[in-house]
Amino acid sequence: MPESPEVQALVEDLGARLSGHELTGVDVVEFRATKTRARPPSSLRGERVRGVERHGKHVDIRVGASDVDAQHLIVSLGRHGWARYSSPEADAPAADAPPTLVAFTFDDGAVVEFTDAGDWVSLGCWVVDDPRDVPAVAKLGPDPADPAFSRADFDQMVAGRRKQVKAVLQEQESLAGIGNAYSDEILHTAKISPVAHAASLTDAELDRLFEATVGIITAAIDTQRGVPIDQLKAAKVAAMRVHGRAGEACPVCGDTVLDFSFASTTAQYCPTCQTGGERLPLRSA
Repeated sequence: MPESPEVQALVEDLGARLSGHELTGVDVVEFRATKTRARPPSSLRGERVRGVERHGKHVDIRVGASDVDAQHLIVSLGRHGWARYSSPEADAPAADAPPTLVAFTFDDGAVVEFTDAGDWVSLGCWVVDDPRDVPAVAKLGPDPADPAFSRADFDQMVAGRRKQVKAVLQEQESLAGIGNAYSDEILHTAKISPVAHAASLTDAELDRLFEATVGIITAAIDTQRGVPIDQLKAAKVAAMRVHGRAGEACPVCGDTVLDFSFASTTAQYCPTCQTGGERLPLRSA
């Protein structure tokens, strides 16, 4: 699942490529990806891109004659969505590449395709006057990547919650942009069990969790910045210390990284660093 560091790198790349260019063609291959049927993506044909921004895990392509009357193409990448950029000279995508659901062509011949690799359609597109007209964007909590994000913001959203801390980190209404992978990395760095309730955390643990949340996300954004968008997913995987590393040695203590069940997915942790040696349950498939 794309998370804020990869999406931030994506929007910066798209912003640099698309800003100032006119949208000349729209091809909606999968109609279920269109969430505003009265204002389909094709209604933006002829508009000029004014910038690209991020809201949590959402891409916001701002188009129009001016910022005052701009419309917003909001793209939710969902669980398996991503983008593919091509120019007239580019080779065709590989046969096993994720299928394109929506494609946008620009006046320089460039094409941006939004893809989805899942068994069900998780990609979604909205055309709105204000990004907050998209319910998921309107409900977003503060973003740890925002320079204005403060310890007070963090405490308001996390401290005292009677909920597993990993769930709180992934809850978009609490903290925008964090998913399964980076929550694993944050908790490992903070040396906190993923199943501990936020309300049970000591002041020292909250200090570590705040520092790890901001540090991991901002460092990942800095690392991913400038990576070609077709390599961002691989770069994310390569940078993980515990997420996706079950069976490997913890880079801090050398213990074996283990899987555990979380919601409908699997996550990873180090028992020595995070749970005092306790092994968390793993349900069979």
